[in-house]
Amino acid sequence: QVQLVESGGGLVQPGESLRLPCVASASILSMEIMGWYRHVPGKQRDMVAIITNDGHTNYADSVKGRFTISRDNAKNTVYLQMNSLKPEDTAVYFCLLNNGQSYWGQGTQVTVSS
Repeated sequence: QVQLVESGGGLVQPGESLRLPCVASASILSMEIMGWYRHVPGKQRDMVAIITNDGHTNYADSVKGRFTISRDNAKNTVYLQMNSLKPEDTAVYFCLLNNGQSYWGQGTQVTVSS
């Protein structure tokens, strides 16, 4: 069983940046896919960004050019760097790790508001 802990969320103004780390309780070397999803109440949970174990990345169209996903295998951590934040980025952000079985974190709230 792998436990994930997200952090780094908060209240920011439009145009500002946040970095969300997701720390895993076990090695992420075997994780085929790692990613970030977000959820707004009343809507489905949407993919924001994913990264495979060979470094390929994929982003939602709405965040391309603004968000960057990365991983640090030595720290068992996957990051989401979010720049030029917009009010529509407001959501609870969840970390996902998958090695044939999916593991989710508890989520971290990101609020973008002036």
